[in-house]
Amino acid sequence: MSLFLGIDSGTQSTKAVILDLAAKKVIAEARAPHGLIAGLPPGHMEQHPADWVAALETTIADVVRQVGPRAVEIRGLGVSGQQHGFVPLDADGAVIRPAKLWCDTSTVAECALITKKLGGAKAALRHTGSLILPGFTAPKILWLKRHEPAHYKRLRHVLLPHDYLNFHLTGAYFMECGDASGTALFDVRKRAWSKAAIRAVDPRLAEWLPPLSEAHESPGAVRPELAERLGLPPGVVVSAGGGDNMMGAIGTGNVTPGVISASFGTSGTIYAHADQPVVDPTGEIAAFCSSTGGWLPLLCTMNVTTVTEQVRQLFGQDHAALAAAVQSVPAGAHGLVMLPYLAGERTPNVPAGSGAILGLTRQTLDAAHLARAAMEGVTLGMNYGLRRLAVLGVKAKEIRVTGGGAKSPVWRQIMADIFGVPVVAMMEDEGAALGGALQAAWCVALRDGNKKARLADFTRAVVAVDEQTRCKPDRKNHARYQKIQALQDRLSLALREVFIAHRALE
Repeated sequence: MSLFLGIDSGTQSTKAVILDLAAKKVIAEARAPHGLIAGLPPGHMEQHPADWVAALETTIADVVRQVGPRAVEIRGLGVSGQQHGFVPLDADGAVIRPAKLWCDTSTVAECALITKKLGGAKAALRHTGSLILPGFTAPKILWLKRHEPAHYKRLRHVLLPHDYLNFHLTGAYFMECGDASGTALFDVRKRAWSKAAIRAVDPRLAEWLPPLSEAHESPGAVRPELAERLGLPPGVVVSAGGGDNMMGAIGTGNVTPGVISASFGTSGTIYAHADQPVVDPTGEIAAFCSSTGGWLPLLCTMNVTTVTEQVRQLFGQDHAALAAAVQSVPAGAHGLVMLPYLAGERTPNVPAGSGAILGLTRQTLDAAHLARAAMEGVTLGMNYGLRRLAVLGVKAKEIRVTGGGAKSPVWRQIMADIFGVPVVAMMEDEGAALGGALQAAWCVALRDGNKKARLADFTRAVVAVDEQTRCKPDRKNHARYQKIQALQDRLSLALREVFIAHRALE
């Protein structure tokens, strides 16, 4: 019998699970929080990588204790991490400064510079498959070069958050194609670093990026001294791992065409598996590679549970009270429409955006209407990208949902009504952590000589939806939401110049 460890290092916390592959279930779970660095200027979002390491070690030690003597059965470990973050290391592998995160929007000027050097937006799409957006890693590297030259002078290794945790576990500089495809330095069609994108930042960068590896490969085993300290047996294999969306796809069984997954967490993502690159000529859908050897066309919105949580806290509600407030107001919130760009926005690309509310009246200016408008607003934001996926040929018949929003019955019904297709949650909600464990099981099977091992065999055996959570769309509500969607889209377009002017006042 074999056990496999899955880790998900997110923006707010690190989660660990242990999967009993024979029993097809998770038998241990742990979580440890970590926060953003406080007091930074608007648009700057950073964390200390040391906090990720501390949370990683805490959660691993915790789940190992939970399984007791069975810890000797742990064969492999897979790490999921928040995408796009820039971890700058010196020649000795020491962290130079805090990591700039996926949600950092301070690099708008650097995006423009890189895009110009590449020859414009169409050229960027041709060289990488994506536009150069503030969330991606490339502009963060150029930001360091322009704003902190002393730190940049020390730069010798560039890693992403999950790569850094793999480095801590194994001592190897390693990057797989899935997470690499979110750097804007990678050609998704060729599955190789883009020489043009690298030159647009700094030709020396080619020496500071790790070699690329495929999803079934391993950076090595957990370092012996670390394994002993955490209670792991010798020789635990670390799989390639991947970005949180890539690993979430594995954890929801999204490893073959036809499945669409959505994560309603701090940010929101909707993605599907593809056997060929799916490059959006408008650049609104990210043309990522998956951490399975395929591709993962994906939309990302930056404002989901951050918005509903701020509204909940504003009115001093617990989660049950928030749900009751939303339930008490009909679909459409009597005309109250919220544009929920509290942290700018990525899809659509509105980095200077801020929140806006249309339709305040004596009737709608209360906690219940604002709660409903917030929940609808972020879901309509997700639907903006889902409709774009459909144009590119990726159409939904059912959506598997994970994240904090997926736990709310009222929110799941709003999702179904807005998306117009059934929505169902997963039996195991920690999809990215489960994805890490499943990828580790696949990696170990291949290393053990099972050349016929397929990741889909592992996901098919373990991943399951929770049929009790299934919500079907209400036709009348869906028709109403289609009209609200058109209004929200118009509002977003109309305010973009206003957002830029307003940002200048901050």
